[in-house]
Amino acid sequence: MSMSAADVTVPIDTLSVNHRAGHRIHLHAHDQAQLIFGRSGVMRVTAANGLWVVPPARALWVPGRTPHAIQCRTAVEMRTVYLPRGIDMPFAGRCAVIEVSPLLREVVLRLVEGPVTETARGHLVALLLGELRARAEVPLSLAEPRDARLRRVTEALAADPADGRSLDDWAEVASMARRTFARRFLAETGLSFGAWRRRLRMLGAIERLAAGEAVTTVALDAGYDSLSAFIHAFRRTMGVTPGAYFAD
Repeated sequence: MSMSAADVTVPIDTLSVNHRAGHRIHLHAHDQAQLIFGRSGVMRVTAANGLWVVPPARALWVPGRTPHAIQCRTAVEMRTVYLPRGIDMPFAGRCAVIEVSPLLREVVLRLVEGPVTETARGHLVALLLGELRARAEVPLSLAEPRDARLRRVTEALAADPADGRSLDDWAEVASMARRTFARRFLAETGLSFGAWRRRLRMLGAIERLAAGEAVTTVALDAGYDSLSAFIHAFRRTMGVTPGAYFAD
């Protein structure tokens, strides 16, 4: 964990607010950077170039002046820390979902919910920044292509993630040759078409599981061939099984 003496003096603001399931915060931006953490619940955050799902034990870094909207997929206890725009972070210039360690969780909650003295606040801010610099980014984001032809495909899949049409079929939807479609999709989203579709399914599944839906129902609705295939994919993404992840 990397900290410096200057970290103690970094100015912050905080916000503590609870939202009901389905609540939407429309497109907006802040001058400051934000760390958005849900003490409980799941959020979906959208910006011009993609979407991010923020489940429990994860938080979202949003750079300053980044227009974004938030939808609460479940009831959410939102705890936000605002930091100076341009502060040194590995992911400072882009949105990123990060792991929230037990230490980072307690630091955020203490800063946001208090009470805390000014001296302790400085030390907590230094701990916060050190923890943020040490956190790993989690693959809970999905880039949207700019090409309108590719967006026809991604919008259709967003409406029905279980749609199992082949790469050739989707290339036809986009009015492209198969190889052109595959190449452009990778160039614009950073993922192959197959990887993008798998991640879309996983993000939707995480949201539904957080809302209390049955694992088997979610797995089959998302297009997985079996419950075991879904559990394997979930473990690969989140590090644990669905049962272990949502046990708390």
